[in-house]
Amino acid sequence: MKLIQRVAYYGAGFVVGLIILFFFLGGKKTSCDYGFDSRTLKNIRTKEMVFTEASEKSMQMLQIDTTAINYILKKGDVDFSETDRSLDSCKIYLVHGTAQEKEIEIRIKNCDTKAHVLAVEGK
Repeated sequence: MKLIQRVAYYGAGFVVGLIILFFFLGGKKTSCDYGFDSRTLKNIRTKEMVFTEASEKSMQMLQIDTTAINYILKKGDVDFSETDRSLDSCKIYLVHGTAQEKEIEIRIKNCDTKAHVLAVEGK
């Protein structure tokens, strides 16, 4: 078998495989969260959110609501240099993001069943 025939067979099989994957995984909510930021934010988003009084007041002053917080938890970046991961039960993360044209920092205490929003600050 010549090299060009092998490449053609490989290409045809590759295209068929992509079509099958697209067909089976197209309608499902699959995600590829393999990075540190992605895994951490996905872990936080799957839990019940609890807002402290200070965070609710900060949100009112910044004129943002929980949808902006959820958007930042989906598209934001975790600052691991400012994160306290040495705690055993609940780790505290600092998340940076932009929502409603505002730079916002969120400090979140991530426990086993709940995520506590400790502080919301705007820049």
